[in-house]
Amino acid sequence: MSEAPCHRVAVRTLCDFTAREGDLDHRFTPAPSAEEGIAGHAEVARRRREGYEHEVALSGEIEGLSVSGRADGYDPEAHCLEEVKTHRGDLVRMADNQRALHWAQAKAYGALLCAERNLPDITLALVYLEVGSGRETRLEQRVEAAELEVFLASLCRRYRAWAKQEACHRERRDVALRGLAFPHADFRPGQRALAEGAYKAVATGRCLLTQAPTGIGKTLGTLFPLLTAMPRHGLDRLAYLTMKTPGRALALEALRQLGAGSSAEPAAGSGAEPGAGSGDEGGALPDEKAPGEVPERLPLRVLELTAREKACEYPGRACHGEACPLAAGFYDRLPAARQAAVDLGWLDRESLRRVAVEHGVCPYYLGQELARWCDLVVGDVNHWFDANALLHGLAKANRWRVGLLVDEAHNLVERARGMYSAELDQRRLARLRRSAAPALARPLGRLARQWQALVREAGLAEADARKTGEAGRLAYRVLDGLPDAMVGALQGAASAITDHLGEHPEQASPELQELLFEALTFTRLAETFGDHSLCDLARHGRGRAVLGLRNLVPADFLAPRFRAAHAAVLFSATLAPPGYHRDLLGLPAKTVWQSVASPFAAEQLEVRLRTDISTRLRDREASVAPIVAQLADQYRRRPGHYLAFFSSFAYLERARSAFAEAHPSIPVWAQVRGMGEPDRDAFLARFTSGGAGIGFAVLGGAFAEGIDLPGERLIGAFIATLGLPPFDDFNEALKARLQARFGCGDDYAYRIPGLIKVVQAAGRVIRGPEDRGTLVLMDDRFAHREVWSRLPDWWRLPGTPADPGSPTDTTGP
Repeated sequence: MSEAPCHRVAVRTLCDFTAREGDLDHRFTPAPSAEEGIAGHAEVARRRREGYEHEVALSGEIEGLSVSGRADGYDPEAHCLEEVKTHRGDLVRMADNQRALHWAQAKAYGALLCAERNLPDITLALVYLEVGSGRETRLEQRVEAAELEVFLASLCRRYRAWAKQEACHRERRDVALRGLAFPHADFRPGQRALAEGAYKAVATGRCLLTQAPTGIGKTLGTLFPLLTAMPRHGLDRLAYLTMKTPGRALALEALRQLGAGSSAEPAAGSGAEPGAGSGDEGGALPDEKAPGEVPERLPLRVLELTAREKACEYPGRACHGEACPLAAGFYDRLPAARQAAVDLGWLDRESLRRVAVEHGVCPYYLGQELARWCDLVVGDVNHWFDANALLHGLAKANRWRVGLLVDEAHNLVERARGMYSAELDQRRLARLRRSAAPALARPLGRLARQWQALVREAGLAEADARKTGEAGRLAYRVLDGLPDAMVGALQGAASAITDHLGEHPEQASPELQELLFEALTFTRLAETFGDHSLCDLARHGRGRAVLGLRNLVPADFLAPRFRAAHAAVLFSATLAPPGYHRDLLGLPAKTVWQSVASPFAAEQLEVRLRTDISTRLRDREASVAPIVAQLADQYRRRPGHYLAFFSSFAYLERARSAFAEAHPSIPVWAQVRGMGEPDRDAFLARFTSGGAGIGFAVLGGAFAEGIDLPGERLIGAFIATLGLPPFDDFNEALKARLQARFGCGDDYAYRIPGLIKVVQAAGRVIRGPEDRGTLVLMDDRFAHREVWSRLPDWWRLPGTPADPGSPTDTTGP
């Protein structure tokens, strides 16, 4: 049709970029699942007469673009090309921008087909299949080939300008990254080894599991080598994934040090066409340039992805044009906002918000769009590892070559378990039945009866629920497998709710939507149920049961995510032993283990053991007095700021109140359940240079890792627990499952997770080469060889424990 192509684009991408218009509309509307969509397309093709062509591959060269895609179907006898879409409910409620996009796709495929088969005109049909009823709605128009050619050429001209801009940006980015300088005169001790390991991971296309101590600059030590590797090994995108918000802030600060975000990026338009960037094939970190060679502005597009609730400008309003002014006309204003954003290049939360507000669009959904066009995305681990992860989906769709950086990777096991677990709440069903529409009475009643039967069959009758543990559970059972009758009733209820809301969307109350989402998540996970998960039932009283489908071994879900990345670097101060994380995360067989030596000396940290104290549940009341005495004695020896860690809020509060009563002159403050961000900030603000006092916190909580209190802000920590998970039915079931699968049940369920928490909390004390502090470990099990042999090598532990006993026993941690 025109000049030789220099850029490639899929029809779907081309139309998504150029043909969307009107409002953003994210009101709840029941939509077919991916499986239902595939089945729906197959059903439409099955209904067509002999000679019907299904999944027609088409391509053409238009306006300097190579455009390709697959049309859903073509009837050569009727000269009719079909674009098939599945939906639920009344088609009248389909948003105008969706209908416009569907017609654009049909016209693009029609233009390609007419050009390929030399057709003068063609009938285009949008075929909407309602998956519940199987009913087809057909919209047709007859269009001249010349008109379709003009239409597709106009889309291609608009996209070609963007494609050329992107090509120029890629070229400038890669040139700059080839000359990227380390921002300091030299690496910190251990930082070069970390950086070289990360670079080699990209060079060889492997995963790296690297344990590196706090204080060596892990963020900069991993970002720098992966950025230098981008042009040399053809990486399209980097993703820096964190567990908590402070990790994102550290990553953004490191990127600023490397030259990103210091000034506006030059406008696109000139420069050579891009290459993927080949360069050296070795695994050595390129020689770093002198600090003075850092470019004034690194042409790197950086995006910080933020949760919807934090990015929303109008909390409480629905995401559609009738309720939110930033959703009204969103797609009409998106092109200008998108261009302004990529011109800016540095898109942290505040910068992205400014661009969005200036152009009158939603910041959250602008960020979702820009994830397609930025070189490095900083965000939560769920953006790659969750079942519906944005970045993973984009990488697969666009065949990106991606490098992953996973910060504080020791948390990924528990985070991933949560991603692939689900719960059902009996009380929600009971509340909903009182207000649900009559059409839902039968399926919800059937589900309620299955709840009652399940409770009876599990032996959780009211008479059996007599003991309340510290977790507040009245009764608990691990089930032998999935309750099939319950899952069947749940599927029926989910289907009925979905069909009902398809016809009556105005009845989509929050309570009904929550039950539907719970049901869909549970049934989706039930389809893949295996030895990686278990099903349990907890009862908190009559009509207050919770059914859980809990993931135990996230490896089965995460392994494909690691395979989808070209390379991944997982780093933390606590990743030993490596086999634990390899097994539970599903890391590839060729994953490399690296342990970076600590730059700290034993003289910096005084480690003291109180092995005469037992913190087991049965001994906790007796442990309070010696713990209080130990805290006061250390405080008198060296006044200053300390953190004291306990295994639970109840234990913490018992020790805090006893300490405050015995030593009222010593300032104390405590972590409480459900602390919001302002309260957490206030807790940390107490740790000022020159001040003194003791903060009481829970081991494994918000103040046990990821906080930085250098110098005199924190001079010591007390840890009154071994950190072991509670000895209960769930953890015993977890232990048995891990023993059967890996042969390491006690280690994987109890010891390793507990000691990771201990070492993380202890790591708050020594943050830099000048820091000095004290660590007091209080529990008799710290005398056991299996425990102290796994503590950091550079700690100088007093004495030589001889008893190799077990850190777990039948009385619980």
